[in-house]
Amino acid sequence: MIADITSLFDLNVYTDKGKYVGKVNDVQLESNERKISGLALVNINRDIFDVETRGVIIPYRWVLAAADVVIIRQPSVSLYGKEEPEEI
Repeated sequence: MIADITSLFDLNVYTDKGKYVGKVNDVQLESNERKISGLALVNINRDIFDVETRGVIIPYRWVLAAADVVIIRQPSVSLYGKEEPEEI
């Protein structure tokens, strides 16, 4: 459990397979439910996100752990249309 939301800012985000995703820039909150709904990332890995924007928002339900870094589930396919290389 996160003790303080601000502790998430500037943390690097990696997949559970060790692939860099981006850096937490902001947190999206559900005010009615008083919980985190998403993480706004900057410095995103363009191999994962094929977007023209500076950053993306990922759902917080993808987060597996958060401490010195944030670990998220590895998507089964690459996001936004890019194909993942097959693992050998």
